[in-house]
Amino acid sequence: MRLGERGVSDTTVLTLAAGEGGADAVAELSAVQRVKNRLLVRGVAAEARSAGHPDAALATRAYDLLADLEGEAGEEVERVLRYPAVGAWAWRAYRSLRSGNGAHDDPAQLGALAVVAAVRARAACRVRLPVRDGAIMLPSLGRLILPAGTGDAIDVTVRPDGDGAELDAGGLTVRVHPSGDRSGWQALHRLRVNPGLDLVVDDLDPYRWAAEEVAEPRLEPERLRAWGEHLEEAWRVLTAHHRTVAEEVGLAVSVLTPVKAPERGQNSASSRETFGTIAMSDPWDGVGLAATFAHEIQHAKLTALTEVIPLTLPDDGRRYYAPWRDDPRPVYGLLQGSYAYLGVAEFWRRQHRFERDAEAFRARVELARWRRAAYAVTGTLLAGGGLNERGEEFVARMRKTLEECAAEPVDSAAESQALREAEHHLDAWRRRNPGFRAN
Repeated sequence: MRLGERGVSDTTVLTLAAGEGGADAVAELSAVQRVKNRLLVRGVAAEARSAGHPDAALATRAYDLLADLEGEAGEEVERVLRYPAVGAWAWRAYRSLRSGNGAHDDPAQLGALAVVAAVRARAACRVRLPVRDGAIMLPSLGRLILPAGTGDAIDVTVRPDGDGAELDAGGLTVRVHPSGDRSGWQALHRLRVNPGLDLVVDDLDPYRWAAEEVAEPRLEPERLRAWGEHLEEAWRVLTAHHRTVAEEVGLAVSVLTPVKAPERGQNSASSRETFGTIAMSDPWDGVGLAATFAHEIQHAKLTALTEVIPLTLPDDGRRYYAPWRDDPRPVYGLLQGSYAYLGVAEFWRRQHRFERDAEAFRARVELARWRRAAYAVTGTLLAGGGLNERGEEFVARMRKTLEECAAEPVDSAAESQALREAEHHLDAWRRRNPGFRAN
């Protein structure tokens, strides 16, 4: 398969450092991730051969099949390769094969990618696939449920059929259709909001999230409807008042993965392994979900950037207080958090003007608290000696944006409430980390 080139321009780095980016920057970062996934997929096939893995022949055959399909349906091959869970699987499989520990060495999963590309391209193919827990996962499409007693691997044949496909899997014929479940088939749900947002809700793929223990089981129909309603409201907020964030989310984010909520509040996260996925607990409302997007897209952009351009020196073991975390953080974690909360502060700087009554006050508190917190952490970063030269330049530009954000007027009541909440967090952090001095 073609590998392409990767890189991020100096102009994009400067734009990202200001906390922005937009469509052009996200396009560059996404291209880097696509090349990374292609390299990893090729590496899985190659390492399986080098290691003499028992599924090496299956992986090689699947890789060759993907290459053949790319000649006829390059867009569909690209689509499955950039799917976030595929990146997570390829990264884990590659590392496992290189180290020889066998924990995540499932190279024959390459065949599932070929099946997905064939289904989407309406092309016929035949490939042997591993069976895991009585099922075969087809990334970005859904899960094939097999009868009890099915062996560890079966031959799967794809036969195009109208707007879907029929799969012959070990003597079982299953109609695969992207719009819903059928006998022997569980389709991944999609949430579409026009214009510009089309997301998969991935609550099936075993590689959908790095922390398997927090992944929720399948969303019930009522919860899925609630997610869709909140998503529509969030998208209206972003497209009306936060156009740059909407551009970035629309281009970079393709998957939402449900995770469990903490005892208090909500949970959201992004992962280096699954670029394009935002994991989150049930959203409460549209504005809060829009703020979550503003937060997590910052993490996604910085993660993609630092895979190409490191901004920190090797970890020297020092840990620091972060005003948004319960645990002491290394320099890179501190950088990630401050960049994310720069985005949060900028979101509330705009959004508070459109809120009313108690919601307006809460918005001003959020603005006051997070712009102060992010600004303080940029100072810690610049004074701490953990950034390289590019990192110092990057954080200095972040700090300038936060200084501009600080010029937004906020009433004294909101400022006082923000300060009380920040002090409460620091007091709780000190109790949680006794003897650790907050840097």
